[in-house]
Amino acid sequence: MEPLNKLEAHFKRLSHFQHLAAICGWDQATMMPDGGNTARADAMAELALYCHQQLTQPELSDWLAELDEKANQLTVTQQTSVAEMRREWQQASVLPDTLVKAKSLAGAKCEHAWRQQRQDNDWAGFAKNLKEVVALAREEAHIRADQKACAPYDALLDLYEPGMTADRVDKVFGALKAWLPETIQAVVDKQAQQPPLMPKGPFTQAQQKALGEQVMQQLGFNFEHGRLDVSTHPFCGGVPTDVRITTRYDEQDFTSALMGVIHETGHARYEQGLPKDLAGLPVGQARSMGVHESQSLFFEMQLARSEAFATLMCQRAKHAFNRQDDPAFHVDNFHRVLTQVEPGYIRVDADEVTYPAHIMLRYDIERDLISGNMEVDHIPDRWDHAMQQYLGLSTAGNFKNGCMQDIHWTDGSFGYFPTYTLGALYAAQLMQAMRQQLDVDGIIASGNLSPIFAWLSEHIWQRASTTSTDHLLKDATGETLNPAHFREYIQGRYL
Repeated sequence: MEPLNKLEAHFKRLSHFQHLAAICGWDQATMMPDGGNTARADAMAELALYCHQQLTQPELSDWLAELDEKANQLTVTQQTSVAEMRREWQQASVLPDTLVKAKSLAGAKCEHAWRQQRQDNDWAGFAKNLKEVVALAREEAHIRADQKACAPYDALLDLYEPGMTADRVDKVFGALKAWLPETIQAVVDKQAQQPPLMPKGPFTQAQQKALGEQVMQQLGFNFEHGRLDVSTHPFCGGVPTDVRITTRYDEQDFTSALMGVIHETGHARYEQGLPKDLAGLPVGQARSMGVHESQSLFFEMQLARSEAFATLMCQRAKHAFNRQDDPAFHVDNFHRVLTQVEPGYIRVDADEVTYPAHIMLRYDIERDLISGNMEVDHIPDRWDHAMQQYLGLSTAGNFKNGCMQDIHWTDGSFGYFPTYTLGALYAAQLMQAMRQQLDVDGIIASGNLSPIFAWLSEHIWQRASTTSTDHLLKDATGETLNPAHFREYIQGRYL
């Protein structure tokens, strides 16, 4: 069908430019010298503008209109593909070119300056740039909200988690707030009775990287289509055929980088497992950021922190660091190290019990920022108050380990943070369903995890964006999102 063929060719061509943008972004975060930032920011802004213009070409509207008249001639898969192309076209066409370019420039400026400003604990300098980013994000949110007839924050949330609303998140997070703080304290009290013996460094970066790559291999990462590097903030980028993951190393604590690598490998396996026959089309992309995070947390939390997987990793770590006789590397102690719960300042280093508190804090702030119920200048005090409420910690004056620690707001990614905890809830629900069908612990103990990956491929990876998140979960687990599985999982593992 000619209009469908034209649409598919157009989106596949656009995906090539998005591929280049992804690799440029990876290089900017890992390899590029500081002196290249201005020129790179200009180049990436132009590329972002070009991609936006391609996505808003007038003929796309005509082709979509033609397909509306021929919908009964399309297969179910084709109808879904057209719906996803329409979704991307609508999201792009509602924004003016000037706003797209302004956002790209402001984000690049804020993110690059943040790298040094965070080190210097320079809130005043960061706030100045962030105000510009927030102003543009509010402008975008109101434009999108008018088009979708919804609240401004919902319009941004929908970019990352299609179909999700702040009202629904409020209910889910409200349920978490009802039991999580007391659970955190109960776990801390219990673990205090048998604290782990913490491994002592130094653990060289070369040793840690070698260990990380071994674990990545066991987790099925395809090094023919990806690589591991270092960046200020760990991330998974690139494209399915060239996945770039990064971590950061602490020579006194190898577990931080190792678990970060496993987390990003979960993202990478999802990307590498997407259906090849749908490559380059919106329907062939990951369903949502929450589903994406469910895969990284499934790997990092559900798998890697289990007793069975900890046993496998303990043996590898002993050899990697030549610690065969170190009591800290006894498997029971090693597992206690990996499941140690301790309220801390840094989100990316948080254990799975305290992690949702970090997300709920950020969600409350960004929701109110976008709605106009608070301003950038209010963030430090709001942050400090919530940290004390949820985790018993104060960040007063400690901006680098408080409200300046994340990269997400620097480029205007508002609506993104709640997907992290939604992903944790999805992951717990998926594992509960998987355990009903597979002997998960036995499979892990065997060292051959392929049955686990096959289950994920069938139920998540190969489904891509061919259905909604609710349908994806219902098909895999028998029900839509049910936060009770996360509570059962957390309290079952830790209490």
